[in-house]
Amino acid sequence: MSYVFPSDEWVASFKQRINEGAYKESGATWEAGSLCCVIKANPDIGLTEDKFILLDLYRGECRDARLVDATEAASASFTITAAYDRWKQLFRGELDPVKAMMFGQINIKGNLGVLMKYTKAAKDLLECGGQVPSTFLGERTSE
Repeated sequence: MSYVFPSDEWVASFKQRINEGAYKESGATWEAGSLCCVIKANPDIGLTEDKFILLDLYRGECRDARLVDATEAASASFTITAAYDRWKQLFRGELDPVKAMMFGQINIKGNLGVLMKYTKAAKDLLECGGQVPSTFLGERTSE
């Protein structure tokens, strides 16, 4: 079974993989708050509005993960914003998040000093997202 990115089912599977994966160790000391992944709208592939995935992360655990509206997303301690295709590249391991940040391919809001201490945890989160069986908008499926 494959889940459309982003959907409630995809986010639920993402949460499960975070709690079962390497993030448990790399994020074990994380107490800095929630993280919001902002997926920018792309009408060409059917994504007509921005989507917001809010992750409640604490000490290597994802306590909650869900799609939220812009108002709730604004409450996140950290926000990572990227175009849909960039998220796809990040989850597929085709784009390094640190390089993407340095080259302006993703935008980060929050205490950068704290985030830089957790680059391994960030990569582990992306790897967890890459483990979700995903169908990306705008791609043909073989089903």
